[in-house]
Amino acid sequence: MKSTSISSLAIALGLTFSPLTYAASSTPTGAAVVTDNAFNPAMSLILSGGYTHASQDPESYRIAGFDLPKDAEAGPGTRGFSLSESELDLSANIDPWLRGVANIALGSDNSISVENAYIQTTSLGHGLQLKAGRFFSDLGYVNSQHAHAWDFADAPLAYQAMLGTQYADDGVQLTLLAPTDQFLQVGIELGRGRSFPGTNTNRNGAGSSAFTLHTGGDVGDNHSWRAGISTLHTKADAQELSSIDANDHEVINAFTGITDVWILDGVWKWAPNGNATRTNFKLQGEYLRSKRDGDFTYDTETSNLTDAYTATQSGWYLQGIYQFMPRWRMGLRTERLNSGTPDYASNQVNMTIPTDDARKHTVMLDYSPSEFSRVRLQFAKDYARGDVVDNQMVLLYQMSLGAHGAHSY
Repeated sequence: MKSTSISSLAIALGLTFSPLTYAASSTPTGAAVVTDNAFNPAMSLILSGGYTHASQDPESYRIAGFDLPKDAEAGPGTRGFSLSESELDLSANIDPWLRGVANIALGSDNSISVENAYIQTTSLGHGLQLKAGRFFSDLGYVNSQHAHAWDFADAPLAYQAMLGTQYADDGVQLTLLAPTDQFLQVGIELGRGRSFPGTNTNRNGAGSSAFTLHTGGDVGDNHSWRAGISTLHTKADAQELSSIDANDHEVINAFTGITDVWILDGVWKWAPNGNATRTNFKLQGEYLRSKRDGDFTYDTETSNLTDAYTATQSGWYLQGIYQFMPRWRMGLRTERLNSGTPDYASNQVNMTIPTDDARKHTVMLDYSPSEFSRVRLQFAKDYARGDVVDNQMVLLYQMSLGAHGAHSY
């Protein structure tokens, strides 16, 4: 049997693919154009893995001034060779009115979790669309993207510190795409509030709410942009947080109260005559601000001291990605957090207020041998611990098998 390329085999089987990059894919002359709704359902698998070198132990990773749950996905991940999170995607039109999507995450520790599982209307009309189930919130720019679509191997520090890396929830979302020449979309979300900064508690009402507003458009033939503002309101009940106290001991504290997060995001893209296949540039940035207000319990396992607590914290990142020739891209990202001056009331004597802002600087180079594969090399100087630098190197591969939907702007 003669060898057959992946592209030829895909056409023979009637499969369609979407590239990992934003470059447009081409259809051979004479080949039938097949959409993913010809399958029930369309299926794809994203395979990811690689190697990580870190000068500091990832097991002790923490972001100075930001207390997170012990199971929060923060830091560079596992040292050495490892299988990164892979993703199994299924999607199909259910009937003329609804579409269904499910994304199953396959963890490096052999765990299986439901990342997204929702239904979505297709014909409400008037620019309205309703979504119900489990999904990534439309907050900001990065949050709604799956990890394999990120331009760096990890999420920005501000996302890790204030959204637990990526905010997902069980609930409903209503969006309105305005009938205007300029792109304008408004969204409202109500959810269970199961993810950090909220908690998954036993309540009848909504534990979270979000509002998103995004607008954008083209500037001439070479430029396009998108900007937005988002807010997230969550409730937490006895949320366990890992922290280092004033005696330099790790303790488990608890927070009960309200968290509000505001996000400003902006993206600007350049491509000669709008054709991004050879060269293009993307400038992207976000600013996050979080306010927590409620009760704080110090050392729930021993001291169990409870008093009022309030904290206003912020962070930002700015990154640029340049595709300098077909298949090759390079990128730079700089970011910083401000932990503010939290007020722990009578528990102030038990807590440590960091004197140095967490910050990080990252450079990456990636190569896409085809539309279905990518290899990335990334170096970072991570000062998230404060005055201790963590030199990180990540070598990552990502492979796409099957009919995978196109990524958003």
